[in-house]
Order: sequence, then structure tokens, then C-alpha cells
Amino acid sequence: MMGPMASEETRAVPTRTATPPAGGGTAGVPRPQETEPGAHRPRAWATRLVVVGIVLSALNLRPAITSLGALLEEVRDGLGMSGGVAGLLTSVPPLCFAVFGVAAPRLARRFGPAAVVCAGMAAITAGLLVRPYVGGTAGFLAASALALMGIAVSNVLMPVIVKRWFPDKVGSMTGLYSMALALGTSVAAAVTVPLTDALGGGWRDGLAVWAALAAAAVLPWLPLVRDRGPRAPEREHGTARETERERGAAPQHAPLRITRSRTAWALAAFFGLQATAAYVTMGWMPQIFRDAGVPAGTAGVLLAVTMVMGVPLAFVIPRVATRLPHQGPIVLVLGVCGLAGYAGLYLAPAGGAWAWALLLGVSNCAFPLALTMVGMRARSGMGVAQLSAFAQSTGYLISIPGPLLVGVLYQRSGGWGLPIALMAALTVPQMAVGFLAGRDRTVEDEATR
Repeated sequence: MMGPMASEETRAVPTRTATPPAGGGTAGVPRPQETEPGAHRPRAWATRLVVVGIVLSALNLRPAITSLGALLEEVRDGLGMSGGVAGLLTSVPPLCFAVFGVAAPRLARRFGPAAVVCAGMAAITAGLLVRPYVGGTAGFLAASALALMGIAVSNVLMPVIVKRWFPDKVGSMTGLYSMALALGTSVAAAVTVPLTDALGGGWRDGLAVWAALAAAAVLPWLPLVRDRGPRAPEREHGTARETERERGAAPQHAPLRITRSRTAWALAAFFGLQATAAYVTMGWMPQIFRDAGVPAGTAGVLLAVTMVMGVPLAFVIPRVATRLPHQGPIVLVLGVCGLAGYAGLYLAPAGGAWAWALLLGVSNCAFPLALTMVGMRARSGMGVAQLSAFAQSTGYLISIPGPLLVGVLYQRSGGWGLPIALMAALTVPQMAVGFLAGRDRTVEDEATR
């Protein structure tokens, strides 16, 4: 679950990088030989600090969500939450990512990306420390939103920092960032319950302890808050236009009318439906297993297994996708895995728990596929940036009702049959729009007709 990562990763790229390289999440990234000669070279100590900051920050981009999923039953009982309110709580992450992520580029231009990420880590620290003890459901939701606001802006700006500080190592640094994010996601899911038991069994301490990891992530950024990053020379824009003409692409003097593109809408719907499945999984899957008789600690480990599947597959799927003229078959394979996982949860949630966790982990890897298709469905750097922003912002808005509706259905029906049936039903249109989004065409062709 990388959150709005690609939108800024493409937004910071000069227009001249029209053709995305293989490998997905680095769509449109300039190759080393294309880096502008004029950007200053950072000092070695600052570079090391940035590496530490990237790793620690990535580790903190999901524990606020997955640690809550592991203790959701205790939180509900402790605060007297209804199933609907708990569903609202699981809908808060995509809402915050859609709302606050949009402000990240503007904040970065004014204060610098390092300063904004530093503030984001501080917001995560404060939110995680306060929310268990603030008292009442409203306070818990507000503190959670504060932490998620920090995650949202950091999600958007971390790839920008990677490209500013490591223009010739974007692939390896993005891989390091992705692995740290997946590690933080899975570890929080796996150890929150045992950690809570070790601290005396109180869910408040079990949630608040993750603030310490966020506080550690603030420290590497403090010496860098005044840094605005290397800047390319002013002549870059002219060079970009000339290079586009040399490559046969039309100069992009004005933004595309992206809403005219059927591919853009299909990709936005695909992004939103896969995000719905991901946040339902992170928020509710441990509870599904616990209600089926699986011990709380094991349920957390099962969620960790689902999340950790994204580590290897996030490298494999984009590479395969860029070698195919049509990514629809990959969409269908991932969708079938999701349908099989939901069928297993419906028929025998405890009996085949490990198999269902693995299948849903594979299905959730629609996220890196969506990011890869963003880079492949636009011809120019500006087109990639517009498509990424449109697909992700619209997609996160689409995903907001899903976890809430799951919570309402769970409360009204008293079981998981209807919520699981809903998720299986949503997988079908996800496969359909993903197949359409995978066709070999570009939004520039559609948006200019």
C-alpha cells in the first residue's frame, strides 16, 4: 500500500523524459546521463542522513493503519464504537491521502521537501502518541487524522526526495524505500498484539508505542529542514520542448483535458477499487480471522503475511507488465486470486487461513501494477504527471465508502458473509476496468480528440 507515491514521482520529472523505463514505480525518471549538469552535489554526511531518513520514514508510513487493524476489537470495546463508526475509522486513511496529499507539492515548494517530511514525521508521532489517550471516539478519529496527514504528505514527497538526492540511483533507492514500507506494514501487523501483551495487555499502550518509531524518523531530517534540494537550470524547459519535438511528441503548452480520456477514467476506477480492497484488508481482515476463532496474535501474523507479499511482487509485476503490450491478463490473474481468497474467507476462514492470506496478498499487488500502468498510458512527462494525479486523487475518493460500508454490513448482519460477498462483487468491476486500462494506448491521443 504505497499510497499517492506516483503522482509526485512523475510531477517532479522534466517533460523530456517522455518514455517510462521498465520497472514500474519509476515511470518517467531521468536516466543518469539525462541529469542536468548544474545541480549541486550534496555533501557526504547529508547524503547519509537522507538515506537514514528515507528508510525510517518509509517504516512509518503504514504502522498507524495496520497496528490499529490488529487491535480493532479492543479499540471498539474500549471506546464503545459501533460497527459503522469502526468502518468510518478504516475509511479515514484514503480520505486523508486524497485530501492532504494534494497540498504536499505546494508545501514543498514553499518550505522544501525535507522540511515537510520532517513535519510529517512529527505529525505522525503526535497523532500516534495522543490518540489512545485523548478519550472518546471523536478524539481518537481526530488524532488518527493528524497521523494520517503526516503519512499523506510524506507518501507524496518521499519519491521526490529520492530523485533529488539520488538522480543516478533512483531504482535502487526506490527499491530500498519500497522494501522499508512493506517491512513497516507487515511488522506492525505481526508484533502489535504480542507487544501489547508484553506491555501489560492494554490496547492504548500497544498503539502508542509506535510513536517512538515515528519520533526516531524526525531526527535525520532536522539538519536538512533548510535544504531545498538541487535545482535544474532555467534552460531546462526549452530543452524539454526541443527534445519532445525530436522524439515526435507534440509540445505540451497546455494541460491535457484528462477527463476526456476513457483510459484515464478506467485507470482511476481501477486504482480506487484496488485501494478499497487494500484498506478493507488492512482494517478488517484480522477481525474476520478472530471472529472465526483464530487467536489475536495469529490474526496479526496473517495480516503481516498478506502485506509482505508486496515486497517481492512489487519488483516482479512491474517488470513483467512493461514487457507486455496489454496488461489486462495480469489484472485478471490478480483478480482471480482475490476472488479465490474471498471465497475461502466465506467458506472456511479458519481452516485455510494461511492460503487465503497468501491469495489476498497476491491480489493486493494490483497497487504496483496500477502505478506501472500510469507511466505506460501517457506519452509525455506532463501527461504522466496529469494522469497520475487524476487517477490517484479520484481513486482514493472512490475508495472511501468501501471500508465504511463493510463496517455497516458487519454490524447489521452480525457476521462476515455480506461484507465478504461485497468485496468479491467489487473485484469483478475491478477486473473489468483494469482490463480496459491495460490496453496499449495513451491519454494524449484520447484527450485531444
